[in-house]
Formats: sequence, C-alpha cells, structure tokens
Amino acid sequence: MVEPIRKSTREQREEWLRQCHYNVFMLRADQVYIDCITDSGTGAMSDRQWAALMMGDESYAGATSFYRLKETINRITGFDYVLPTHQGRAAENVLFSYLVHEGDYVPGNSHFDTTKGHIESRKAFAIDCTIDEAKDTQLEHPFKGNVDLKKLEKALTEHAGKVPFVIVTITNNTAGGQPVSMQNLREVSAMCGKYNVPLIFDSARFAENAYFIKTREEGYKDVTIKEICREMFSLADGMTMSSKKDGLVNMGGFIATKHEEWYEGAKGYLICFEGFLTYGGMNGRDMDALAVGLDENTEFDMLETRIKQVQYLAAKLDEYGIPYQRPVGGHAIFLDADRILTHVPKEEFPAQTLTVELYREAGIRGCEIGYILADRDPVTKENRFGGLDFLRLCIARRVYTNNHMDVIAAAIKNVYDRREQITRGLKIVWEAPLLRHFTVKLAPAGEE
Repeated sequence: MVEPIRKSTREQREEWLRQCHYNVFMLRADQVYIDCITDSGTGAMSDRQWAALMMGDESYAGATSFYRLKETINRITGFDYVLPTHQGRAAENVLFSYLVHEGDYVPGNSHFDTTKGHIESRKAFAIDCTIDEAKDTQLEHPFKGNVDLKKLEKALTEHAGKVPFVIVTITNNTAGGQPVSMQNLREVSAMCGKYNVPLIFDSARFAENAYFIKTREEGYKDVTIKEICREMFSLADGMTMSSKKDGLVNMGGFIATKHEEWYEGAKGYLICFEGFLTYGGMNGRDMDALAVGLDENTEFDMLETRIKQVQYLAAKLDEYGIPYQRPVGGHAIFLDADRILTHVPKEEFPAQTLTVELYREAGIRGCEIGYILADRDPVTKENRFGGLDFLRLCIARRVYTNNHMDVIAAAIKNVYDRREQITRGLKIVWEAPLLRHFTVKLAPAGEE
C-alpha cells in the first residue's frame, strides 16, 4: 500500500518534541515525515502474501494455517518443534520462562533490548561476548557480530552450572546490524558442545545474516540462501524469531527447536501468555502470510534488492564524511553519535540528542540504540556507558524509494554541518525500571 507522507514546519516539530518529552517513540505517526524508527512490522507484503491472507484458517485449535507455517519453518530451519507467538519478545518470554532462572548467566553477542530485558527481569545476568572489533565503528571488518571465543569460554567456566544457554543474535543489532560468520557459528556451537550448554539463535534477521555469509565468507558464493540458513540452524538447539523483520509480516513470531523437552516445557507458558498451541497469539491469515514471507525472503534477489538500498544510503553518507558503524549492515544505518556530537557529554545521551536533532531538522524519526537503551546496571543502578551510542535509521522493506534515501542523507548532513553548535544534550526526568527507552521522559539538559 502507499501511505501519505505529511510535511510539517520546524515550529510544529519543536512543539511536538516538547509534548512527547523528547522521546520520539511517543510521537504520532502522522507527525513523522519519513519513519526509520524500526524495520519491524513496517515492510510492505508481497502480492503472494496478500493472496495467502485469504486462505487463513481461523480455527482455534488445529488450524491448517499453522501446519502450513510449521512445514515452512521445518524446511528452512530443520527444527521439528514449533510454537507460534505474536512477536519476538513474546517468543523470548515463553522460552525464557522455562529456561532462565534467578542467578543464571546468559552469554551472547550484544543482547538486544528485549532479550536483555527478559533475562534481567528474571534476576539473571546477560554477558556480552562480542568481539572487540565491533567497538571501532570505522574499522572495516566483515563480521563484527561475531562472538569472542575467549570471552565466551571465560563466561562458561566462571559460571559453570548457571548458564542455561548461549544466545547468538543473527544479525547482531546492538552492534550495528552486523553479521556473524558461519565459521564463528561453528566455533561457538563446538564450544557449547564442549561445555554441554545449549545454543539459541535470536533469528529476527537470519536471512540477512545468510546474505552476508554468501557475499562475504569464502566458500559460500555458489551456495543458496536457503542452504546457508539450513546450515546455520543445524548448529543450534533452537531459535526465537520476530517474524516482523525477515518474515516480512506486520505481526508475528515463533519458537522453534529440535528438543521435544523444550517444546513440552514451554508450551504451558505459551497457553498462559499467548494462546493455544496452533495459533499462539497469531491469526490464521497472518500465519499463512508468514509462511509465504519466510519462503520469499530466503531468496537472494529479494535480499539483495533490500540490502542495496541500505548501501545506497551509506554511500551518500560517505560522500558527506558522516561516521557510522562500518561496514553497513543489512537493515539500518547506525550513526556514531559519539563521533558526531563530540561536545555533548555521555551523561547527556549524545545518540538520543542526535535522534531529536534529526527529527527537529526534517521530521525523520530514528531510534536510539545506545546509553538510554542500555538501561541501568541491575546491581549498581548506574547508567551503563560502556557500549556504543548509535542513532539507528532502519529502512522498511519495499516502502521507501532512493529519493527518500537522498532526503534522509541531506537531513543528516544538515545536522552534521551544525554539530559544533550542539553542546548540550538531554536529561532523564522519568524512567521505567526496565526497557526504559520505550517510555522514558526527557528534557533539555540545563533546564530547570
């Protein structure tokens, strides 16, 4: 579908920023000119997906739509046991309710917000084992999402008996949409086997990860995306999936695993939190659309068209000399706020400040993936300033044209050109104890 794009004045945007307490999640969609806050559920479905909607079986139990979806998931992943959920965080909630307990430690590669939230809400601890190369945003490294094996082994030995699983996010969103190599996945899988610890993939963008393996890793040039996906998942015990990304639906998710024990243990939580085993929070028509979406989006041509639009925007930023996490990932540009707003101290949240400035400039909405998203340390209650501080600009699939990319790039350049004048950031005036970035209230630093 084509949606109207509404222009606004700078004065209007200033007032809207005040009204939403400088948290762009709280803006109304019709106050946004180009929306890059997420690629989750915002893509345009294909004609075959819209046709599949008409075949939806809305039976409460035993819907044929579920079995069509299950067959597709089994064919792509090799996992026999499938539990549908309404989205990715629901899949985490169901599976982690069964697997994660107080005092546990869960190593991974830069756990994304809901993943970390579901771990820490259970009084467990997330351990980041991402390679150090990911911290240097200007370094050209093909697989910055990789797990550092020394860090992982240290976590597994120090917390032996308290690690319910290792989780690897493919692609690694928090580190800048960066892929994980097949070689690294093999090595992580082998180490998990050595210590008898299961391995789970956070698989929201697994197809894009497969694309980067095909285009960047030796030995995979002539291997199909579906074959790469099957090989990746053969290395894991299970997966959680937000189908709103690489499944190309507006709502949906699932758990898939090779372990019947996990299926049996998690299904009670599914029924409690989501719905019956054969719909789990999804409509039948959405399960049919997802089955088609998974099949279509694990084809090279579809992935290449999508990823090259993100690369087009990155090339524009290169022309303007604007720093972002390099090399560009598959679903978004991650602007390096610490390198752009050098006069804004970390205590005043440079990436959130940059997010506000870009909206103020042109009505473009991005998402802070940085110090606010990191939440406070659950033990010390101090802000976590040790990670990267990004403004993420997600590109929805099959929604915007390259002309929109030109507008985004020009707006970023305008902010970048006046960066020396931006010397103050934002302060928190109210925050939730967990996943605060969704609802945080902010004010300009220095204001009473």
